[in-house]
Amino acid sequence: MKFSSSLLLVGFVLHANDVLSAPNPDPKAAWVRQSRARKAVSKIGKRWSNGTSAQLPVTSCSENNYTQILAPKVNVWGGLTDVEAASVTQWLFAQPEFNLTVSDDAGEWDNTILLVELMHPNKTDVLNYLDNAGPVPDRYAHVVLDHRACEEPYYEDILVGPIESYGIKNGTTRWEPLQYPYTRKTAGRVRNLDADADADDTLYSQWIYKISATISDITLDLWGGTALGLDNDTLSIWGIDPLWQDDGRVVRWDAFWSNTVDNFDTQTLLPLGLYFRSDVTGRDPSQWKFEGWYYNGLFYETTEAFRSAYYTPGFAKLGANVEGDWARTDQIGPVIPLDTASPPASITPSGARFAVDAESKWIQWMDFSFFVGYQRDTGLSLWDIRYKGERVLYELGLQEALAHYAGQDPLQSGTAYLDSYYGFGPYAFELVKGYDCPAYATYLNTSFYVSETTHTHLNSLCLFEYTASYPLQRHSTSNYVSVTKNTYFTIRSVSTVGNYDYMFSYSFYMDGSINVEVRASGYIQSAYYANNGEYGYKIHDNLSGSMHDHVLNFKADFDIQGINNTVAVVNQVPVSATYPWSKGKARNTMKLEKSYIETEESSRLFWGPNSATQYSVINKDAVNKYGEYRGYRISPSLGAIHLTVEDSSNLANAARWANHDIQVTKQHDTEPRAAHAYNNQDVHNPPINFDAFFNGENLTQTDLVLWLNLGMHHIPHTGDLPNTVFSTAHAGFSFSPLNYLDGDPSRQTVNQVRIDYGGGNVSAVETFGQEQGSCAVEYSPVEVDLWGYKGDVVVRKFPFDPNNPYYETDAIV
Repeated sequence: MKFSSSLLLVGFVLHANDVLSAPNPDPKAAWVRQSRARKAVSKIGKRWSNGTSAQLPVTSCSENNYTQILAPKVNVWGGLTDVEAASVTQWLFAQPEFNLTVSDDAGEWDNTILLVELMHPNKTDVLNYLDNAGPVPDRYAHVVLDHRACEEPYYEDILVGPIESYGIKNGTTRWEPLQYPYTRKTAGRVRNLDADADADDTLYSQWIYKISATISDITLDLWGGTALGLDNDTLSIWGIDPLWQDDGRVVRWDAFWSNTVDNFDTQTLLPLGLYFRSDVTGRDPSQWKFEGWYYNGLFYETTEAFRSAYYTPGFAKLGANVEGDWARTDQIGPVIPLDTASPPASITPSGARFAVDAESKWIQWMDFSFFVGYQRDTGLSLWDIRYKGERVLYELGLQEALAHYAGQDPLQSGTAYLDSYYGFGPYAFELVKGYDCPAYATYLNTSFYVSETTHTHLNSLCLFEYTASYPLQRHSTSNYVSVTKNTYFTIRSVSTVGNYDYMFSYSFYMDGSINVEVRASGYIQSAYYANNGEYGYKIHDNLSGSMHDHVLNFKADFDIQGINNTVAVVNQVPVSATYPWSKGKARNTMKLEKSYIETEESSRLFWGPNSATQYSVINKDAVNKYGEYRGYRISPSLGAIHLTVEDSSNLANAARWANHDIQVTKQHDTEPRAAHAYNNQDVHNPPINFDAFFNGENLTQTDLVLWLNLGMHHIPHTGDLPNTVFSTAHAGFSFSPLNYLDGDPSRQTVNQVRIDYGGGNVSAVETFGQEQGSCAVEYSPVEVDLWGYKGDVVVRKFPFDPNNPYYETDAIV
């Protein structure tokens, strides 16, 4: 869950020489904006650097140094350098028309910089560079300004550049409104509904706490606490996201929650069942309107009506949800037999079997190679993915994540989080070695530009090989058995957005397939149980698991043997057919129906019933030696869902991408993203309305983009307490070669065995030239290495002061 507040944008650059750091594991929920809250993130420029493999003392098997290589091209998606980000910031402060204030000095009526990050170059320019020996595309900064020094505050996207490697190009650098990537043509501007919404600002000090004070006697009687904005508050108040935006009005619903009593992030498990509605249109609190209370299934239009009912004999007072061990993630209960013994651990006897250019963020594993990008809104993305030297995907990465709730109360009913508003990039915290990833993995850093400073998160990406618990291939006969190890390569990050931890894994396999997987853990946003039986299970004393859909959208820009591709559809269908050999008798059987997605009028699709429909991206101009079109098949692996809610009242036009499973459009440089981070600020007329991408264009042998949804229909149960677990909350899809090669490419691996046998004896063991790597194992508990988990390292960027770093760790707000 997230708090609908002015959570500021962050921008990213990628860099190879950052100081290592990690976040303090304090509560990180965006709704904790009272005494324990820290100021919201203001602006970030992202960098990336190589960390080190986990190094356990005297354990030689942990020495896992990757091979260092040089990328064949410049990483044009790698982000702004340290110097570039600092110079853009300095240049922006020198432009009088922006009237900017340094973040540390800014209030709710000042203009500030929210985002400074690299603007990804257009695909047409990049392909000219990669494939045609053209020039490296000019570099520009994508900047978002927060204009609050006005009665109608707004965000403004602008483009700044060109930028040279040493920073701003004096005399030639200009800024212009950034409009071309958006369907809404308002010079890159969208209103800011949260300009006064921080805990210390007008919304709380002059509105929320004043409303709460009018019933402080009731809250004391019900729960023994108050929410008045004081250090000794025992209650918190936060509400829906996005705000209701119907009929030209801005309406919010807020609810009371118990505060946590220790360091555990349990507040989303502690609803109290009391809600109030207010109209907060405009910036003048004197014009705002309180519109009523909702409690135990009844709505009271005034505080007087609620108070009168409350003090009437027989009024039903509902119990509180109170924190306890049931909500904490530490070990409780009897220890499971043998569980104190160390579990199995993996090693890399020959060291890392992949290669990395840390400066250019280019990675090679077996026959795969790709560049890494990282952005504020969506975190990790992969670019120019090649297999056996040929590009199969130009871009693969997250676009948006939606968590749409439902319930009998107005808060659950009114909540539909669009998580790119908060950003996946800034909350990709340090990974825990041996738990999030194998201890032997190669760990990489991400850094972000915030409040004229640069923070670095240590070890927030990991790269590793892993051998699955099942083989890739096997076959037995009466005289031999053949088995191939299933070893794959993964790049992974975890982003903690509010109460949920999202684990993103991109994995590559010996057979040429690529898997994308998302897992979700963390604290659920729960509902108060009263009257909520149709929307969730009762999971604790006064607690309901609030039903919700997680839908995450990914962009897959395929280039199969060139940019001109087609989507093929193959359906397995039941038929009754006669054959020349059936003597006129019909046979009940099945066959294939083949077709193509020809235009955008028919390109918004669902996975077929019984998993009988296959979609693939092919090139009709490229056939294998048997005359079949070469391509890649797209398959759901688990949890490939779309949004259950139809025409959402909360979202209107802000998430039209969520309504189907798989959608295909013609590639345009003007349509790089399915969503905008501020779509929730104007849901009826958002910066990007995905519906506008579909205008009937021809999709036959042209440059195509697939927009794929995955996720979970989540109905929390008692097993989600205290946290949802990764083992059940996961979803994914895979891309696999379809007639792309003349056979199974995994036959090239030597990591297979054939055992010839007969008569009770083995006559031969063929290992195909495997090297028997070895290492000395002296096992040490991985926890020994976890004491290096640190806070952020900060370097000031305005004024630029790279020689005086300091430690400071901020929570998510």
